[in-house]
Amino acid sequence: MSIYLVIGIVVWIYLLSVLKRAHVPAFFFLIGTGGLFFILIGFSDPYWVWFFTHSVINGVKWFGNLTNMSEVMNRYGLISINNPTQPLTMTIDYECSGIIETMAYISIVVFFPIFNRYEKAFFGVFGILWIYLANVLRLALIIIIVHFAGGSAFFIGHSIIGRMVFYILVIALYYNVFTYSQISHSLYQNFRRFITRIKKRLSKEG
Repeated sequence: MSIYLVIGIVVWIYLLSVLKRAHVPAFFFLIGTGGLFFILIGFSDPYWVWFFTHSVINGVKWFGNLTNMSEVMNRYGLISINNPTQPLTMTIDYECSGIIETMAYISIVVFFPIFNRYEKAFFGVFGILWIYLANVLRLALIIIIVHFAGGSAFFIGHSIIGRMVFYILVIALYYNVFTYSQISHSLYQNFRRFITRIKKRLSKEG
């Protein structure tokens, strides 16, 4: 662990304690969210980056096996997209892993003042899965575009269409979880009722 990261964590915790005693929730939220994001990013290399990258690759591997449009080389983080005339090999790196968007989302959820701890846990897991599936969908769209249009269409698929779809889905997540709180609370309550019904059913069967 870097000494600068340790110093940053200590300073961050001290600032949070000062802001909490001063009762300034807006600055507490901003400092807390920003600090936690950089701390999580600092801890992400190499283990979390490896985990996120290979999780995305395995999701894309399932799509490739289903459609025969691509082949995955897990060990090297490569996706070979099939095309009769212009095949292309795509690398799943730090940017493609979705770890930056995921860490930013988690940081906001942790310090979002409206949610209690159970809601934060629920929406944290829900958001991680949402961003993961959105990223897999983005890469699947790139594979489809390159498969049918060739390697020359990679830029359009990767930098325009793929990113547009991905960020629309991420913005939809942010809107429904953080902005439109009535929907988010309703989603959590439905989840709790679903878990309660399962527990009751299991207790009756037991």
